[in-house]
Amino acid sequence: MTDRISVLFVCLGNICRSPSAEGVFRALVEESGLDDRIEIDSCGTGHWHIGKAPDARATQAARKRGIDISRLRARQFAADDLEAFDYVLVMDHQNLAEVSEVWHRTGGTRPALFLSYGQSTHEEVPDPYYGGDEGFELVLDLIHEAGEGLLAKIRERLA
Repeated sequence: MTDRISVLFVCLGNICRSPSAEGVFRALVEESGLDDRIEIDSCGTGHWHIGKAPDARATQAARKRGIDISRLRARQFAADDLEAFDYVLVMDHQNLAEVSEVWHRTGGTRPALFLSYGQSTHEEVPDPYYGGDEGFELVLDLIHEAGEGLLAKIRERLA
C-alpha cells in the first residue's frame, strides 16, 4: 500500500496542455475524495513562459467546465522532477523525447505519454496554441478521458 502518489504533467510551454491536465485531473481527484493522497503539478520543457499564467483561451475553456486554472504559473521541467514524482506524463512525442533524454542520464520515474491511460485513438494531446477555440475543447476532452484512466490506475496503487 502506498500513502501518497505524485503526478506531473509535462508539455512544451506549460501554458496550455499541462496546466489544463493539472486542473482537470485535480477536479477528478477532488471528486473522488483522494485529494489528500494525490499531489499534482505541471511544467514545460521550455523556459519561455516561466512564471506566466496559462493561456487565456485554455483558462476560458477550462472555466466553461467549472475548472479554474487561472492561479497556476508556468515552470520549467527539471531533472529532479524524475525523482520527485511517481508519474511523469507528457503530452506528445517531442516532450517524451526531451524528458526521456534526461531520464536516460539520471534515472528516476520513466516518462510516459499521458494519453496511454485513455481509450482514445490519439497518442498525443495536440498543441492548441496556434489554432482556434475548438482545439482547446478537444484538449480538455482528451485530458478528461485519460485522467479517468489514470485515476483508476492510481486507485489500485492506493488500495
